[in-house]
Amino acid sequence: QVQLVESGGGVVQPGGSLRLSCAASGTIDSFNTMGWYRQPHGKGRVLVAEIISPQFTFYADSVKGRFTISRDNAKSTLYLQMNNLNPEDTAVYYCNARGPGLAPLWGQGTQVTVSS
Repeated sequence: QVQLVESGGGVVQPGGSLRLSCAASGTIDSFNTMGWYRQPHGKGRVLVAEIISPQFTFYADSVKGRFTISRDNAKSTLYLQMNNLNPEDTAVYYCNARGPGLAPLWGQGTQVTVSS
């Protein structure tokens, strides 16, 4: 079974940028929908951004204009470029992959902390 591994999280000051990566252990061609979710401490997990093959994207209102989602099927990797970060973006970020007839996959999460 394909596994997802997130990386790129860390501590950044307000206004800073981070790029998250989600590397799959196998091909992601069959997953027509891949997305990033986040879960602030003590709160529920919510959708941040999603990309639906071939190029349709969706963003939560709170991140529009600041975050960009992309995928590279050749590298089996999903990305999330996050700019102009603010403390409200602090959360554990999870990668998700879904496809017809396939069980949805989740990564283990990567912590993003925005603090001065």
